[in-house]
Amino acid sequence: MPVVVPPGVTVEVDGLRVRVKGPKGELERIFRSELTIRREGDSLRVEPARQGPEISALHGMTRALLRNMVAGVHEGFAKILEIDGVGYRAELDGKDLVLHVGFSHPVRVPPPPGIGFEVDGKTRQILVRGADRELVGQVAADVRKVRPPEPYKGKGIHYLGEHIRRKAGKAGKVA
Repeated sequence: MPVVVPPGVTVEVDGLRVRVKGPKGELERIFRSELTIRREGDSLRVEPARQGPEISALHGMTRALLRNMVAGVHEGFAKILEIDGVGYRAELDGKDLVLHVGFSHPVRVPPPPGIGFEVDGKTRQILVRGADRELVGQVAADVRKVRPPEPYKGKGIHYLGEHIRRKAGKAGKVA
């Protein structure tokens, strides 16, 4: 299946190096030599050099990475995190995310290049936004790792819609 390149997105294929530019940013990646990437009009094609199960898996992954690069520079990606807990909150200090999540000190999370944070104080949600899907997911996981949800009361930082497995706690003495 070809990867369709939307208008407003430019793709440069230079051997194994692919550079994609669009309204949301610019991404570049070097792919493996077992595959050839060709530009055909307004689409990209990935073709394997030889056959085999390992090459077939690599072929599918390369196509998915190209699709994510094109979608990221055209539309962007985002992950939403929620904060649960009494007194837990998040705020922005410049571009840095500052988390107050029950420690004796606030936790400062600086964004890597290409990543932006947005904080909604009323709903206590953090939005991690960027063009690189892999980087957005990794930064969201790093923010969640500061205070993962605990199983007894569910306090902590979790993804929007994430189900938190709860434990019953102490049952008390049985007479």
